[in-house]
Amino acid sequence: MNEPLAERLRPKILDEFMSQSHLIGPKGALTQHIKQGIIPSLIFWGPPGTGKTTLAHIIATTSKRPFYALSAINSGVKDIRDVIEKAKQSGGLFTTKNPILFIDEIHRFSKSQQDSLLQAVEKGWITLIGATTENPSFEVIPALLSRCQVYTLNAFDKTDLEVLLKRAIEKDDIISKKNIKLDETEALLRLSGGDARKLLNIFELIVNSYDAKKIIITNDAVLKRVQNNTVRYDKTGEQHYDIISAFIKSIRGSDPNAAVYWLARMIEGGEDVKFIARRLLILASEDIGNANPTALVIANSTFQSVATIGYPESRIILSQCATYLACSPKSNASYQAIKNAQQLVKDTGDLSVPLSIRNAPTKLMKELGYGENYKYAHNHENNFAIHEFLPDAIKNTKLYDPGNNPRENGLREFLKQRWKDKYDY
Repeated sequence: MNEPLAERLRPKILDEFMSQSHLIGPKGALTQHIKQGIIPSLIFWGPPGTGKTTLAHIIATTSKRPFYALSAINSGVKDIRDVIEKAKQSGGLFTTKNPILFIDEIHRFSKSQQDSLLQAVEKGWITLIGATTENPSFEVIPALLSRCQVYTLNAFDKTDLEVLLKRAIEKDDIISKKNIKLDETEALLRLSGGDARKLLNIFELIVNSYDAKKIIITNDAVLKRVQNNTVRYDKTGEQHYDIISAFIKSIRGSDPNAAVYWLARMIEGGEDVKFIARRLLILASEDIGNANPTALVIANSTFQSVATIGYPESRIILSQCATYLACSPKSNASYQAIKNAQQLVKDTGDLSVPLSIRNAPTKLMKELGYGENYKYAHNHENNFAIHEFLPDAIKNTKLYDPGNNPRENGLREFLKQRWKDKYDY
């Protein structure tokens, strides 16, 4: 009687399932599997409210298989073993109709819990369907991941969500009895964040808040009735990595507007200030480097400051640093230099240090030629003398190529004057 609208509208058959045509459309990756009833172990990866649980139920119903469900939030190894034993008894070892074990939020299972699934999946006692909002590459152990096919479900777009609202108005046993006019949908869609379940829950809340015989849904009406719109941000999951990636790429791309937007998303989500500042510190060297060495100084000061101050004041310091770095000239020449050097080391191995630049603290080492013919730079004009500092096998190898910006062009000119007969600058 108190069943939520989202549950009442949950599709029961494949034809009712909306969107995800790349999986269940005419040429979908899962379509033939479902029609033929040959279901491999699967992991559904996608944002909340995109139909992962629903699709698992439909697959079980369509293929006429026993269905067992566990939630990783409140299930342990014992629960898994109990279900596997039931599945073995109901499915048998020599049938293609082995039972389906659905595990919601499988990313929350520990390694030992995931390990307990391996034999059952490998032996075919169960067909595993896991649902996760997090990247399986990070959250599912490799042994289990290798035994499953991973399918990605996409967030619903505007058209999908509007169709869902109309379906609720026209077909739901309770909602369809009310006189509802859907004038505007932007606020509903924005608050849902592409989550169909959340959309329907909000819609039902709005509809039930009206006493009038005629219900007119507008953006203002929605916003007045829904006071708290919690920002979706999981500090330990996929959202965490996606947003910090967007933040860094915005600064690298010299867009301070996008940078402060993604910064605000992290702040509103309660991200650790030291994590944000640490990433700014890395960026200052990796993406700006010698194009503006002051950037590293400012980023380091930011890290020290926010670690001392914390929220809410540290948001101002982070914003100052992010906008400064976004507006700074960029160069990844230093990053590229160490990357090139590390690859050269991997390719050439442990080459010997040239004798002339080896340390010679003992008489024997001097007799063996350690330090011989070394040119002490400060004894020469302009504190410089041509000398070979690389191993003979890789001599004259240029690893650092200054970026094309005013400051590094000055460094290039400096190097060109001194090394014009050795390196091509």
